[in-house]
Amino acid sequence: MLQTSQDYPSKPVRLIEPFGAGGGPDLVSRALAHKLTELWGQPVTVENVPGAGATAGPAQVAKSPADGYTLLVNTSAQAYNAALLKNLPYDPLTDFIPVAPLTSQPYVLVTGKLTGITTIGELVVAAQAKPGQLRFGSTGMGTGSHLGIEKFNLAAAIKAVHVPARPGDAIADTIANTVAGHTDYLLAPIQLTLVDIRASRLRPLGVSSKKRSSLLPEVPTIAEAGVPGFDYPIWYGVWTPVGTPAGVVDKLSKDIARALAAPDFREWLAKHGADPMSMSQPEFARFVLSESESAARVIEAAGIRPH
Repeated sequence: MLQTSQDYPSKPVRLIEPFGAGGGPDLVSRALAHKLTELWGQPVTVENVPGAGATAGPAQVAKSPADGYTLLVNTSAQAYNAALLKNLPYDPLTDFIPVAPLTSQPYVLVTGKLTGITTIGELVVAAQAKPGQLRFGSTGMGTGSHLGIEKFNLAAAIKAVHVPARPGDAIADTIANTVAGHTDYLLAPIQLTLVDIRASRLRPLGVSSKKRSSLLPEVPTIAEAGVPGFDYPIWYGVWTPVGTPAGVVDKLSKDIARALAAPDFREWLAKHGADPMSMSQPEFARFVLSESESAARVIEAAGIRPH
């Protein structure tokens, strides 16, 4: 029977999250699931499907029935992967419908205590003194943390070696590698670095947005710290498999917007240093395409070969 917006949802809904338990997408997914459960009177659950450079989760959703009952919560990596990863078992743009944006927040550029680096200026000097010798970590090829560093390296005129996450690694493992000195610097969601920053195992060098973060108010923006004009927030959104009925997509978009507008959800987001995003479904679809095109320009400028 064809699902209509009037009777959707009539059974439990799954949110697939591709970065693993405890990460930013996981936390936002669970907060969203709670609000949608309240709104719909149907259970909304979160499933963590990490692995394959955060592409295992999207691959699972792409193969799921296009009925609105299996949704993907992903970061900006969903848009960026379309420009970089050519051998995926799915197409990040054509196999999904962008449903709704969720939040936007800055990354923090961190370095491990073992590097002795304390400012962005010192990082740039160290990298320029040893071209191609410093190592930067990421959650995987084409992810937001990877392309953000590539954009930073281009803007700061430095060259370094990319050390992507290994298959099955969660973002906590990527952060731990920087703490241990296996990588020299990293862009990571602020919330996930706070314990190590407060314990002085990581040093925050700058946040990646135009304005400072309420979670690290004493840390300058990367632009303030010496890379003028730098702006690279992480954003989250919701996707559904292509072919999902238009009425269901429209209802999802509007109900997610209602959930984001709830005062308690906004308060929760503020505590986590995130700002809710507001776009119609067509606006979000255009935004995702624009972000993919922007990533393609960074990839070309950085000399990264799509693979």
